[in-house]
Amino acid sequence: MRPISVMVVDDSVVVRRLVTDVLSADPDITVVGTAPNGRIAIAKMPQLNPDVISLDVEMPVMDGLETLRELRTTYPDVPVIMFSTLTERGATATLEALELGAQDYVTKPANVGSVQASMASVREQLVPKIKALHRSRPGSRAAALGLPHQARDTAAGPGQAAAAPVLRTAVPREPVGVVVLGVSTGGPDALATVLPALPATLAVPVVVVQHMPPTFTRLLAQRLDGRSALEVREAQDGDEVRAGRVLLAPGDFHLRVHRSGTSVVARLDQGTPENFCRPSVDVLFRSAAQLYGGGCLAVVLTGMGSDGARGAGDVVAAGGQVLAQDQATSVVWGMPGAVAQAGLATRLLPLPEVAGAIRRLVERSPHLAAGAR
Repeated sequence: MRPISVMVVDDSVVVRRLVTDVLSADPDITVVGTAPNGRIAIAKMPQLNPDVISLDVEMPVMDGLETLRELRTTYPDVPVIMFSTLTERGATATLEALELGAQDYVTKPANVGSVQASMASVREQLVPKIKALHRSRPGSRAAALGLPHQARDTAAGPGQAAAAPVLRTAVPREPVGVVVLGVSTGGPDALATVLPALPATLAVPVVVVQHMPPTFTRLLAQRLDGRSALEVREAQDGDEVRAGRVLLAPGDFHLRVHRSGTSVVARLDQGTPENFCRPSVDVLFRSAAQLYGGGCLAVVLTGMGSDGARGAGDVVAAGGQVLAQDQATSVVWGMPGAVAQAGLATRLLPLPEVAGAIRRLVERSPHLAAGAR
């Protein structure tokens, strides 16, 4: 297989050099070109034809957002990863870029102390996302084989395919008492589809883990709150978990649900990351399974990796249910794919159908057949 071709677009010579050196050190990636601004990047596209673009948010002449708008018009299928700063301005622009069609983002190293640490930060964040997004493109070899993303790194020969997910059959269940939702790559767009489609009358609380750093989660919650009938807020320690409210785990904090007297509250901590993530979906799902038992409804949406799979197993063991987004509508089918391949999902759903399924399960509509596609 040929290396993944990447174009690096950034106005900083130092950053372009650093990112190029990091990516070029990986045998599966080749940097085919760089550009100091969006206008030059657009002009180079016909010649370079990159598989993936790393795009800075703030640049002179043509910034990242303007560049992205142009790319989505002329090159709609090329994955774009935004390169953002860990600031409110950078977070705001990044969230707007994700709405405009960027697939993911990484944050620029800050206060890391050395060039080696900066390179390590970029390597840990950027390289896995480039590989995952390239594998998700229609026409890529792994995508053509029909393999879930977590299995694609080991794809061997032509015609090889992963076993079809086995859906769980209908089982007696308690009324839903909580909806817990985990999501990562492609999450802001997925949440903007699901949460505004839930009614204000939803009779149970919703608790969400989206893999994002601090500041980003607060701004994301504010954006979603403005579009949703439910109250959406970044969780604070001690917030009541109640119907009519969606709590979003803050960046760099695990979120657990905890019984406090007659109420359920959110508890935040900075315990050890799980699956290299804090917040972790597994942490939330595990605590919800322990507290709500068979009344826990877990939903796993698009995302890299497998965070949420072990927690989904805890939900199933407690008698709860698990919904997972299907491969066709996922930006990356890592997290939902891991759940599906483990046989933990009751249903695999296209993203536009997720909110309706949640609503019907909460309302216990008798016509909803668990295990139906």
